[in-house]
Amino acid sequence: MTTTEQPSESRTAPTLPGGPKMLNHLAYVTHDVEGTVDFYQNIMGMPMVSTVIGDSVPSTGDDIPYFHVFFRLRDGSTLAFFEAPGIPKANPKGHLAYEIFDHLAFEVDSMEIVDKWHAWLVHNGIEVVGPTDHKIIYSIYFHDPVNNIRLEITTPMTENWNDRVATANQDLREWLDVKKQAAEQNQDVVEALLKYIKTERSDSEVEAPA
Repeated sequence: MTTTEQPSESRTAPTLPGGPKMLNHLAYVTHDVEGTVDFYQNIMGMPMVSTVIGDSVPSTGDDIPYFHVFFRLRDGSTLAFFEAPGIPKANPKGHLAYEIFDHLAFEVDSMEIVDKWHAWLVHNGIEVVGPTDHKIIYSIYFHDPVNNIRLEITTPMTENWNDRVATANQDLREWLDVKKQAAEQNQDVVEALLKYIKTERSDSEVEAPA
């Protein structure tokens, strides 16, 4: 149900209630829930911890029968899937970038454990890319063979890899400024961004976790 009620002028405006505490779950569609359970329990070591079966979607009311399954990570967060028999496969993505950038990364405690995952996955017949040293993280990449989701096993290489707020905001401002200037001058945006990366950022340490 979507709430459309407008706040009363006499009411105190709500404030941001703080950032989310943790990832509760990330959900995907699967066309093979049995194979999905086998992969995530037996290959990824993530126990199936909860299921929901319904004949309609509670949030929208759409009449779609489904089986909803959750797999738990060690921190208590979960990865979830919906199997809804009869729905068509998703439309293919229109560019290779979607196949690379759209991915789910799982964190482990050390480079040694990343390497152990590499050996385990290869032993189980799963093709692995890497290991790749991104400077800020160390990762391997592979695909969920049932649902074709790109997955990553990674470990941080620097303590503050996800606590660089000032730098992140500066990077965003520069990126947006280049795009805006290119648009205003009728320049090709991609070419302008490539020039910016190769000239303005050529001296910066390469940190590209993808």
